[in-house]
Formats: sequence, structure tokens, C-alpha cells
Amino acid sequence: MTVSKRDKRSRLRGHRGGGYGARKKHRGKGSKGGKGMAGTGKKSGTKRTYLLKYFPNYLGKKGKGFTSINDRKKRKLTAINLDEINQRLEEFRQNGLLKGNELNLGGYKVLGAGELKHKLTVKASKFSENAKEKIESSGSKAEDSEEKSEK
Repeated sequence: MTVSKRDKRSRLRGHRGGGYGARKKHRGKGSKGGKGMAGTGKKSGTKRTYLLKYFPNYLGKKGKGFTSINDRKKRKLTAINLDEINQRLEEFRQNGLLKGNELNLGGYKVLGAGELKHKLTVKASKFSENAKEKIESSGSKAEDSEEKSEK
């Protein structure tokens, strides 16, 4: 009596590699890895230099884990010179920043280039020393605007 041999497929059922050793060896794609940005985790060093050069925020905000509460509260002020205030008075009036003789420039730092030609009460977040002197010497007033901190 002859015993027929089981076919290879049935003998290999339940074995991961299917007779080819490692699982990935006979897929038909060679030993290709992932696609695109696969494998670019924080700990993977393979594409790190590329990422830092072309996508600096890919691994987080430029290597900074978090921003402190104080950094979030800080606000950059826009610089404006006295001669620019003279040129933009009509624009400020249209935007509602100039009411009567009071110019409200919250969010601005006033710098001292030029001269103030109109008598105004200028309220701003900050003044340079030179700007404050020039404003007061022209008969105007310079007041720090009191911005209430949000809690």
C-alpha cells in the first residue's frame, strides 16, 4: 500500500513564512520598506536631518516641548514713529482709534523718529524715552494705556 504525500500547501498551513523563511522574503516587492514618511518617528534617526532641514516643525515646535504661560501672554508690539502717526491720522480716525484729540494706540510702541504736528493725547502700550520727550515738548500728552490682564 502506497501512502500519498500531502501537498506542500497543506503541510505549510498555519506557518507564517509559507516555506520562504522570513515573512517578508517572498512578497514580490523586494525588501522595500514603508512608503513616504514611514519610519520617521521621533526616535528614528534615518530621516531626521532631512526633516530638520525641510520640515522643522514635523517633530514638534522646533524641538520645544511646550510654551510656558508667560510666553503665551507676551504679545509683540507694533512699532510706530511720530512722523508715521502724522501721516496716518485720517486712517486712525476712520478705524475709530482717534476720537476728538485722543489717539488710542493699544498694541503699539511709539518711537521718536520725526515730530508730532498735532496736539493729541497719545495712549499706547509703550513709549521710547525720546518719543515721550518729543510728544510732551510739542504740547501733547503721552499716556500708557492700561490693559487689563486676562485671568
